[in-house]
Amino acid sequence: MAEKDIKKYMENKDLKAGFDNIIKGNQEWMDFVKNDTTGRFQQLAKGQNPEILWIGCADSRVPANELTGTKPGEVFVHRNIANMVIHSDMSLLSVLDYAVNVLKVKQVIVAGHYGCGGVAASLSRNQYGIIDNWLGHIKDVYRLHSDEIDGIEDAEKKTDRLVELNVKEQVFNLCSTSIIQNAWKNGQPLAVHGMVINIGTGQLIDQNCTFTSNESLGKVFAYK
Repeated sequence: MAEKDIKKYMENKDLKAGFDNIIKGNQEWMDFVKNDTTGRFQQLAKGQNPEILWIGCADSRVPANELTGTKPGEVFVHRNIANMVIHSDMSLLSVLDYAVNVLKVKQVIVAGHYGCGGVAASLSRNQYGIIDNWLGHIKDVYRLHSDEIDGIEDAEKKTDRLVELNVKEQVFNLCSTSIIQNAWKNGQPLAVHGMVINIGTGQLIDQNCTFTSNESLGKVFAYK
């Protein structure tokens, strides 16, 4: 950091206070780890063995570990705007490949949440910037279910219904990947689930769209 930037940073009390809180929080975490007597952190330092891959929204209110009651090392996580599974997203595909083929996770969860800003924005005709190109994939989900969505008058309920439908579509997209299907083909035990989070209650609501094979995908999507 340049000397001029350091001076500006030190003079900005809000910025400095915010970063100081991060350092303070880390110190408290370090103290917790140091005083832990279970040995789990020493074990985690040697590697990870999670059974769950969580594909969730980047929203700060939906942390995977807290929602599932799991500890560090138990959930492998990928997050983006509106928990999308896009076939050309190399970031997601890299995470998926590592989780399935190296870590050998057994459960994959696509988790959306009610009140999702990305889903709400996709129902608008407004432009928001570069994110519009990402939201276009959610608009595609709307296009598939436009009759149902347009029949809902309440804006909040309209958004929440699209949240549910989007989760189901992303589960299907996930199961359409060669990564997931090859795992099934090789006899790997692997279940893909779709869930929606109610932030107000903390509930994970199963959308009843679980796949454990490619048999229900249809002949165009199911690889031989």
